Amino acid sequence: MPGTELHLLSVAEASGEIAAGRLSPVELTQAYLERIEALEPRINAYITVTGDLAMERARQAEAEIAAGQSRGPLHGIPIALKDLYNTAGIPTTGGSKILAENVPDEDCPAAAKLSDAGAVLLGKLNMHEFAFGITNNNAHYGPARNPWNTDCVTGGSSGGSGAAMAAGLCAATLGSDTGGSIRIPAAFCGIVGLKPTYGRVSKRGVLPLSTSLDTVGPMTRSVADAAVVLQAIAGYDALDPNSVDATVPSFLDAMAGGAGGLRIGVVRGDYRLPMDDELERAVEAAFAHLGSLGATLVDPLELPLLREALPHNFVIISSEAAAFHREWLDERPGDYGEDVFGRLSGGRNNAATDYIIARETQSRICGQLAEAMADFDALAMPMLPLTAPPIGQDRVSVGGAEMDLRTAVTWYTQPFNLTGFPAISVPCGFTSAGMPIGFQLVGKPFAEGTLLRLAHAYEQSTYWHTRTPAL
Repeated sequence: MPGTELHLLSVAEASGEIAAGRLSPVELTQAYLERIEALEPRINAYITVTGDLAMERARQAEAEIAAGQSRGPLHGIPIALKDLYNTAGIPTTGGSKILAENVPDEDCPAAAKLSDAGAVLLGKLNMHEFAFGITNNNAHYGPARNPWNTDCVTGGSSGGSGAAMAAGLCAATLGSDTGGSIRIPAAFCGIVGLKPTYGRVSKRGVLPLSTSLDTVGPMTRSVADAAVVLQAIAGYDALDPNSVDATVPSFLDAMAGGAGGLRIGVVRGDYRLPMDDELERAVEAAFAHLGSLGATLVDPLELPLLREALPHNFVIISSEAAAFHREWLDERPGDYGEDVFGRLSGGRNNAATDYIIARETQSRICGQLAEAMADFDALAMPMLPLTAPPIGQDRVSVGGAEMDLRTAVTWYTQPFNLTGFPAISVPCGFTSAGMPIGFQLVGKPFAEGTLLRLAHAYEQSTYWHTRTPAL
């Protein structure tokens, strides 16, 4: 495809060009590898690049497609994985020093499903160490850098995934979300991030942070691409005790209905944090736009228990993470980054009563949310109360009030980790400084199709997703 910037093609566009014989998987993969080589020194999105393997799989895909053996829309499409997905023969470090030499014998189910769909693996992506942080300022591999301003964070823990997508260093990727780790970097980097319902996608063979909260899902440049990736990885896994045997619909078909006839609750009340004027205007305009597309907005909707989610979610995360890391904490304490070691040590000090109270609070919030959602197809709210701050900054200004960065960026995300409800971050604007703004839609359990439908209707009637950083 002479003259085409191949890294700007969506999965659907690239797949169509490959099917029509106008684009080769080898050509597409080579273009991505060349872009990675050129931009990685500035972005630091990858921990491992698997160039030789990628070209081998691209040639295989090209031969299969030429022989009429297409495996679907991901066949020959170059992807990358957050470096906590087990991949056979390829290091899976978890962004850590402790697992720097860890080479699994087999793919985890999510990676295997993408491979079976014909996707071409470009490599493994940078992340906050052991997924326990929200900046991707990694003590061992360096910070992933935001392509819109390389002095700023990507968000975490799936920061390499956010950076790689925004910079055009892969066509699609997977992140993981325990307290917001798909949606936070998606919003900071101006891409789409979908946290499916807890149990929708197998997380067997994915390095855990908190087994009762971890969720894996797609990070892409468009809503349609998120639907394609989710279609490939969703489904019941009898060997994953947290997997749910739920029907997997056609997400692309579900996405096509438009916003008309859907009922959306706009979450307000004292749960909402103050925001700077630019963010407030962009988010409110996104809500209004959904209304103009035919959705019925119920505004305001108050869910007071959501305020309780963050501290209890963190108790569960830190307690379960400390349990998983207990031997390494004793035997290799010096091999952790200072921030992650501190959080894990704090988790060791949580009282059993704190964990029990957190679980009780989780049940109460689930009950309130389920009751509220009975009247709605989705909820709408801000994604983040700020745009990406500079790397190394731990305190931020939110609507003129100073607060801890972790509290600020997980305020709107953690309730839906605690409850397991699906949620998606969608780009809805840019600040005058050129930094992305996102908003969040939340759905009923296993109703990802409705979220994709709303998000796609919004996306296709706006142009935010078409903007790319000047790299």
